[in-house]
Formats: sequence, C-alpha cells, structure tokens
Amino acid sequence: MANHNELGKKGEELATDFLLKNGYEIIVRNYTYQKAEVDIIAKKENVLAIVEVKTRTSADFGDPQQFLKPKQMQRIIKAVDYFVNDNEMDVEVRFDIIAIVLNKKGMNLEHLEDAFYHF
Repeated sequence: MANHNELGKKGEELATDFLLKNGYEIIVRNYTYQKAEVDIIAKKENVLAIVEVKTRTSADFGDPQQFLKPKQMQRIIKAVDYFVNDNEMDVEVRFDIIAIVLNKKGMNLEHLEDAFYHF
C-alpha cells in the first residue's frame, strides 16, 4: 500500500477515535455512492455529521482542509442526500472536516463543524 494510503487510513482511525470520545455514534465508514466516497458518517443527537478526513504530514503547503475541492464537495453532498433518503432518516445534516497533521513531531487534529455548505 502506498504511504499516502496508509497515512489516510491512520487519519481516519484517529478521526473515528476522536468522534467516539466526543459522543458520536459511527454509522458507516467509507460509504460510496457513484463517484463519491464519504469517509465517516456519524450521528450525535439528531445531527448526522458527514465527516471528510484530511490528513497530511505537514501544513507547509496549506492546511489539510484546503485540499477539499468544490467538485468533491458536490459529490459528497449527492451521496449523502441518497444515503439519508435511502435510509429514510429524519435528521439535520452537517458537513464537517477533520484536519489532521501527523508527523514525527506529533499530531494536531482540528474538527471543523459546518465546514462546507449545501449547494
């Protein structure tokens, strides 16, 4: 497996642990619909948190959350719309990003709630 894939998997594990410790229930990980993959779908109270995990070894080229492109956001929104309707869920949907910088110096994790908007 390529190093960036391993880094991504490690980031998703860290994000999952963070969410569980903060009272979220993990509904599904790596949900795919058409061309979209949603890293984590979690629920806390009546809020469905759609979490995109961005992990980098350095913030030298920008914060991890800056690497989420509008087209990717649109795909994620479409996938989540399908997921919510297919599962007949009556919840508020929120799109979050968990940005992680993970390297030899340690880890920095930032949970950005309402990180992108519905188109």
